[in-house]
Amino acid sequence: MDRQQEFVLRTVEERDIRFIRLWFTDVLGMLKSVAIAPAELESAFAEGIGFDGSAIEGLTRVYEADMVARPDPTTFQVLPWRGDHQGTARMFCDILTPDGEPSLSDSRNVLKRTLTRASDQGFTFYTHPEVEFYLFEPPTAGGPLVPIDHGGYFDHVARTQGHDFRRAAITMLESMGISVEFSHHEAGPGQNEIDLRYADALTTADNLMTFRTVVKEVALEQGVFASFMPKPLADQPGSGMHTHLSLFEGDRNAFHEPGAQYELSKTARQFIAGLLHHSAEITAVTNQYVNSYKRLWGGAEAPSYICWGHNNRSALVRVPMYKPGKGNSSRVEYRALDTAANPYLAFALMLAAGLKGITEGYELPDATEDDVWELTDAERRALGIKPLPQSLDDAIELMERSELVAETLGEHVFDFVLRNKRQEWAGYSAQVTPFELKRLLQVL
Repeated sequence: MDRQQEFVLRTVEERDIRFIRLWFTDVLGMLKSVAIAPAELESAFAEGIGFDGSAIEGLTRVYEADMVARPDPTTFQVLPWRGDHQGTARMFCDILTPDGEPSLSDSRNVLKRTLTRASDQGFTFYTHPEVEFYLFEPPTAGGPLVPIDHGGYFDHVARTQGHDFRRAAITMLESMGISVEFSHHEAGPGQNEIDLRYADALTTADNLMTFRTVVKEVALEQGVFASFMPKPLADQPGSGMHTHLSLFEGDRNAFHEPGAQYELSKTARQFIAGLLHHSAEITAVTNQYVNSYKRLWGGAEAPSYICWGHNNRSALVRVPMYKPGKGNSSRVEYRALDTAANPYLAFALMLAAGLKGITEGYELPDATEDDVWELTDAERRALGIKPLPQSLDDAIELMERSELVAETLGEHVFDFVLRNKRQEWAGYSAQVTPFELKRLLQVL
């Protein structure tokens, strides 16, 4: 037994932890959980906990049903919302086959495989997400969504639940070792943003799964409803998850080159070129729901076109202002990702796209300094600026032809995502919407 496992066992005993929740994520990014008693913990570390994988979205086929969840002791945290007395803790799990091999359909393993590829090239991948979400009054059956306030961007809305909510959520996150950098009211009524501090991509993905759970728990405690839906209100901004990315070689930021344009190294420029080149084909994962495209094509600073720029918030990839004397701050921001994505798969594909740009020596096109939304279609074509997929159907078609996505996700996850998203699109396409009824019923 290693030292980390011994620490977990000792902490469980000292803090009177009565339940340990083992967490893992299905292919769509939904959190799954099974609770074990402390007496089962040593066995779980040694052998894992068996379960029926065929009951989990995308994990395995019925005739390969037996799977094993083995907890990662480095992710042990006490759940603060369960109380101090006879508490509950959690650990994320790696999913294994019965013979102990990593499951090819485990989202966490998809990311770990891609991180290993980066490591083999000497890189560590760091991410920093800006997570947006809405807070509503508890919804009623058939009733409209009612935001908890009418504030706007950076508004200090006096004596509203939003202040208390963010304070309670951040306190809970930091008690679990998840550092928060910023928080504020976003542009939409009842819309908030909490930014997590930079961390390696696997830690960030685990933290995001915890983040969603914490936000939902605090919302329940405060009698409000939290939603990570990309575009819950038709006439208000969507919720994105702009994510800052960088590669490090040891302690050195591989994206930083003093004196270069925007202080960006050749590695950073090739990484951006890879992101741009493969962005359309990874969109079915970074923006995986029908509703995601209402955000991407709904304006309000959501990126719709494939281009990059320095401090250009209409661009898909933005290079933030360099902080003089702080080489480690050089980074790029990918703005398409939304808060409903599976972070393990999304980070894996963003990294794979960037690495492809580096290994193949992709050339970075010129930066776009114009407001891309204000250009005409002819002007965008003249500049070589192509659109992102305009619907989930378009995104599925592009993903289906992508060698990069197939190779990164692996055959099983790739096939499941395509099958699941086709079903979603078919279900959506079969709906007769209120828009159609309002516009056509009386006149036709």
